[in-house]
Amino acid sequence: MKVSTQKSFRAVHTWTGLVAGLFLFIAFYAGSVSVFVHELTSWQQQGELRQAASLDRAQPLIDQFLAQTPEAAHGFSLVLPGHHGPDLSLYWYNPQNGQQQIIKWQGDELSQTPARQDFVSLIYDLHFTAGLPRLFGTYLFGIVCILYGLALVSGIIIYAPVFLKDLFALRLGQSLKRVWQDAHNLVGVLSLPFHVLFAWSGAVLTIGFVLLAPYQFLVYDGKLLEILEPEFEVVAHVEPTGVKVPLLPVTELLAKAQAVLPELEIESLYYHDAGDENGNVTFYGHVHSQTVTQSGAVVLNAGTGEVLGQLTPEQYRPGTTFLRGLQSLHYGNFGEYPVKWLYFVLGLAGAFLFYSGNLMWIEARRKSGDVLQPRSIRFLTALTDGTCIGAMAGVSGLFLAGALLPEALHAKVYFALFGLALLWAFVRPAVLARRELLRLTALLTLLIPVAGYLHSGEQLFSAFWQGHWIRFGVDATALLMAAAFWRLSRI
Repeated sequence: MKVSTQKSFRAVHTWTGLVAGLFLFIAFYAGSVSVFVHELTSWQQQGELRQAASLDRAQPLIDQFLAQTPEAAHGFSLVLPGHHGPDLSLYWYNPQNGQQQIIKWQGDELSQTPARQDFVSLIYDLHFTAGLPRLFGTYLFGIVCILYGLALVSGIIIYAPVFLKDLFALRLGQSLKRVWQDAHNLVGVLSLPFHVLFAWSGAVLTIGFVLLAPYQFLVYDGKLLEILEPEFEVVAHVEPTGVKVPLLPVTELLAKAQAVLPELEIESLYYHDAGDENGNVTFYGHVHSQTVTQSGAVVLNAGTGEVLGQLTPEQYRPGTTFLRGLQSLHYGNFGEYPVKWLYFVLGLAGAFLFYSGNLMWIEARRKSGDVLQPRSIRFLTALTDGTCIGAMAGVSGLFLAGALLPEALHAKVYFALFGLALLWAFVRPAVLARRELLRLTALLTLLIPVAGYLHSGEQLFSAFWQGHWIRFGVDATALLMAAAFWRLSRI
């Protein structure tokens, strides 16, 4: 390869990595935690000792909600007790305030609050928004994933000729730059398939429709989405007639759906045009399958219970197989706990990859022996440490908030810690700021088992003795992470 070509690819790798790296650090760190999204919900709610809500209350919940909010009949979801918690809840997008609302029983009355305020949802959202407004953050992450792909391709081209020779070289006795470079290259090469998958699936899942725009308008004369529509629906959409019919009770509809597809473990129901003659309800859930996708669905007429369609992984159309498979591979929701722990470790390794990439760039340009470094170096150092360590501190703070504080305060805790870390990184000398922020993160992470005990009354060892593996797993992992943060602060 010509030297000039290699320099071009090196420049692409460096600048795409720098631009995308901070966003990707947050995405990977939050994503590694949110692999256990259902387990974290259980960890938070274990201390509340509430039994699962009775399904007999589901139909009164829907009836009262539609009586108060008739415009919601066009589309809303009913989430059943189970993986998402012990409550019955409705989710509805309110076009007036542009927010998704969650509706639950509060005694004999309905409470309606903005959805996704709890700490688990906030960590999950950080994975693809980095804390930015949801729509803007999602589209921005789509662009970041494309830059991420460019960084991967250029990195392979640059280092492929020598990566086998230096793959397991970790020269600890040499310069700090060499140590970071060896670790960066080792993690990058060993987890390369994982990163290729995430760059590709991340772009498709965030800005897939935008990427289809050239084909929609230039190739298919504006008809591509019509062609693809069957790939995204279990049954074809039917316009409402305007003829009102009463809804069948939820328990009766559930029994009919279970008879159609007995192996479906139903988690949620989506009502479309509820109360109309053509209104239907789609039952979504988990199906044990030999494929990478584990989701199935049954569609019934909401008023008569007539079976309109069903879908299992074996019945997927090619486009549905591709999209659902990509989602399963992205989120790691297949293969049970071995896959979840693998994704957790690879997610942390990916976060390290982006952090170390920025540190390598900084170390390469830092003027050795100079107390006052160039302004650009000081700025990027502070931005890297403040963003990366601030995100980790904020996530640990979210665990504390999830156990001890009302949901409305969870986001405030994260952004307060993140903002404080960012400010601290800019006002303190770089070495001191990094050490102090890592120690703060270690302390916050160490307090997670304490907060869990205050919330549930169960500590680490009693959780192990009683076989409460989720609580034990969260607390033990927090202790290990706290030790790792403290160790890093001493480097």
